[in-house]
Amino acid sequence: MKLPKEIVNGSLIFLGIGIYFLLMNALGLADLFYLRTLNVFFIFYGVNRTMQMNLHEGETNFVSNAVSAMATSVVGVSMSVFGLLVYSYVQGGDAYVETLSRTFMFGGNPSVPTYCICLLFEGLASSVIVTLMMMLYWNNKYIAD
Repeated sequence: MKLPKEIVNGSLIFLGIGIYFLLMNALGLADLFYLRTLNVFFIFYGVNRTMQMNLHEGETNFVSNAVSAMATSVVGVSMSVFGLLVYSYVQGGDAYVETLSRTFMFGGNPSVPTYCICLLFEGLASSVIVTLMMMLYWNNKYIAD
């Protein structure tokens, strides 16, 4: 059984983000906020790859490609947030999240679920933005009528 390209490319997004953050943590760079924002490039990569695969398969319908791109980014972001949830509990739960929230935009002392839910909403918003940007980029390749 062949997995859908949205799941495969979403998994690539997850692996890219996961390896990137583990590498940043190992190098002691996890507290640098601007390096954390670079994870959006992994989302761009996965969505672009899905859209290239769709074009290669002859799929040129604008709406179906937008749905496919959005599904790819949502799968990647959801898996990444779930990975952070598991990793946070392995690293000490709320105490670990407190070290993360000092360099992030949270006020107070968020719990692991609160932190992950907020990151999920942020990730979903970036998924929509990335999908719209990639649809504009690939616009001349799709049939809109």
